[in-house]
Amino acid sequence: MILLRKILFPLAFLYWLITYIRNWLYDKGIFKSSSFDIPIIAVGNLSVGGTGKTPQIEYLIRLLSDKYKVSVLSRGYKRSTEGFVLADENASASSIGDEPFQFYSKFPNIQVAVDANRKNGIENLLQLSNKPDVILLDDAFQHRKVKAGFYILLTAYDDLFCDDYILPFGNLREPSSGKKRADMIIVTKCPNDLSEIAQQKIREKLKVKQEVFFTTIQYDDFVFGNDSQLLVSEIQSESKVLVAGIAKPKLFFDFLKNETDETLVFPDHHHFSKQDCEQILAKANGRKIITTEKDFVRLNGLLPKAQLFYLPIKSTFLNTNIDKTIEDYVGQSSRNS
Repeated sequence: MILLRKILFPLAFLYWLITYIRNWLYDKGIFKSSSFDIPIIAVGNLSVGGTGKTPQIEYLIRLLSDKYKVSVLSRGYKRSTEGFVLADENASASSIGDEPFQFYSKFPNIQVAVDANRKNGIENLLQLSNKPDVILLDDAFQHRKVKAGFYILLTAYDDLFCDDYILPFGNLREPSSGKKRADMIIVTKCPNDLSEIAQQKIREKLKVKQEVFFTTIQYDDFVFGNDSQLLVSEIQSESKVLVAGIAKPKLFFDFLKNETDETLVFPDHHHFSKQDCEQILAKANGRKIITTEKDFVRLNGLLPKAQLFYLPIKSTFLNTNIDKTIEDYVGQSSRNS
């Protein structure tokens, strides 16, 4: 893979040039962006994934949904449907995508919709009889046909965008200069004991003017199945199979794995086939199967309920959080002031 990326280095320059010109055309107003009279918060990254967008969207849902009517609009990656779809009781991971279905399942008091055309998706949400007060755009930092009111840029602690290169030589979707569009930057997946000195060094390394926050992954005390839950402290010592189809599963494996466990890794957003399930069951050989929350919404119903469990995660801020900044933005907008 490293050799292949070196061979593709010339293509990286071409990709850089194309994305740079595209952003320049939007910055100069030659390409038009649509704005809306409603608070819109876009959460995204410069890289191709694994920065923790889902926990961050869920953090915003928890922060805002008690006070405002919240809608989450996602692309619905790898879904079987097309166009605008508003999640309802017939929704599934297949019809709207695994992450949107996770939002819909966990937060029944919000609206969840998918549309690759975010402008069309927002317009459809605003035509509903129960219009949202605030819209959260999932993975929309590069979707410049819509101009959000507030941009949150995520970058992972162990894979900072300033250390990366543009595709296909590296993993950046656009040049790191795109950071200037962000209203705030969050460094995700940090160690729990990351010191103030270490945080300051990262701020200096990122070379940004915006406020920089730091989060860590907090795992639940329980793993959950359809009909039961088990203490993590008990399951950690038990022999089991760990299954992950996410971009960066290392933290998940490191948290749960012991020397008797076996792991199975699938591509991000993987659609599990009958053969995949047979492989998982053969590997488990009667043992419990623990997976991520995102994978659970795709595996649920395909594997025995008594064996399948998932481990929820949350994004937790170190030292200071974003609550006041976000609440001030939403509260001071024209519709909610």
